[in-house]
Amino acid sequence: MSGARWNDDAVRDRVATWAVDRLGDLNVVLVVDETGDEKSSTDAVGAARQYSGALGGVGLCQVAVHLSYATPTGHTLIDRRLFLPSAWAADEERRELAGVREEVMFASKPQLAIDMLARLPEDGVTDAWVAADEFYGGRETRTAIRHVAYRYVIAVKTDHRVTTPASTSTVIDLVKRLPARSWQRLRTGSGTKGDRHYDWAMIDVFADGTPNRHQAGQSTLLVRRHRYTGTLSFYRCWSATPRPLHELVSVVCRRWRIEEDFQAAKGLAGLDQGQVTSWTSWHRWSLISMIAYALLAITTSLERSGTTQSAQVEFVPVSCRELVKLLRQFTLPRPRQDIDPEHALRWSVWRRRHQYQAATCHRRWNEVTAASIT
Repeated sequence: MSGARWNDDAVRDRVATWAVDRLGDLNVVLVVDETGDEKSSTDAVGAARQYSGALGGVGLCQVAVHLSYATPTGHTLIDRRLFLPSAWAADEERRELAGVREEVMFASKPQLAIDMLARLPEDGVTDAWVAADEFYGGRETRTAIRHVAYRYVIAVKTDHRVTTPASTSTVIDLVKRLPARSWQRLRTGSGTKGDRHYDWAMIDVFADGTPNRHQAGQSTLLVRRHRYTGTLSFYRCWSATPRPLHELVSVVCRRWRIEEDFQAAKGLAGLDQGQVTSWTSWHRWSLISMIAYALLAITTSLERSGTTQSAQVEFVPVSCRELVKLLRQFTLPRPRQDIDPEHALRWSVWRRRHQYQAATCHRRWNEVTAASIT
């Protein structure tokens, strides 16, 4: 794979531009997160004993930072950066064996995320939110995001310090002083077990990390509280102008789109199955997997937006997994016997209809249970 002569950076740019064109440029959320792939040897470029959420702890793995492009139409991965641990970056012999480029130096995961975000204005993405977990909540990352003229909603730790007109304190201490009327309950989505609701509160705080010659803008601390357990989550938000609560909550909810992208790209497009060891091979394998997943994700999104459901028969929206099943039956090579197209489509309709009925039953049961508890 590394011997083929083609420019993978140019292909990546074309894929990103194509995805942006198909998914649209309204209400864009750019989601940053990393994922790890378990390895059996340190011969694979970047492989080392390091933490990975996908592994559930520390293990021998490669870790890469990814960028997902999400709109109300759909979402897909559009870029990635392989994390090169400091020991790898300083080992000239291993770098030469793996074909790591000379200009590649050690960069932290937030720095890799900043590098990907800085390229997007060239692809025409000029107005967007950036969402990430607390690992990317440092001031350097937030300042860099403002340099690119993006807004952000980024999770922060409970010991994160903010400044209000009254005092400077940690977010966990600040929320203790909130009056009960500050909380507002909002629906954040629905699943197989019904609608999800959380309590939310907004607190105006002073902006930090404002770049030179930039306006302070509107800086907000967003707090989420679980209805039953009381578990708190905190998000540092910034925008040039004030934004309503429901918009900030929408950005928080769409941050999880990248987890869906990871699961589908690994399960359907082999993102984590590359048996490659060199720098070039890894980037090309991950790019090919991203292209395959982008085709599935965007085709699925366009099919959903272009299909009107019957008033008599309800279906769950078509998924990437369902699309792969149909492609294997109609387009991809079949090693055994042909399948009757009408039978395959009827079976697909049956699956989607019964999935819808099951989800509806779960939702109704959850509503009855919630009503009895409250």
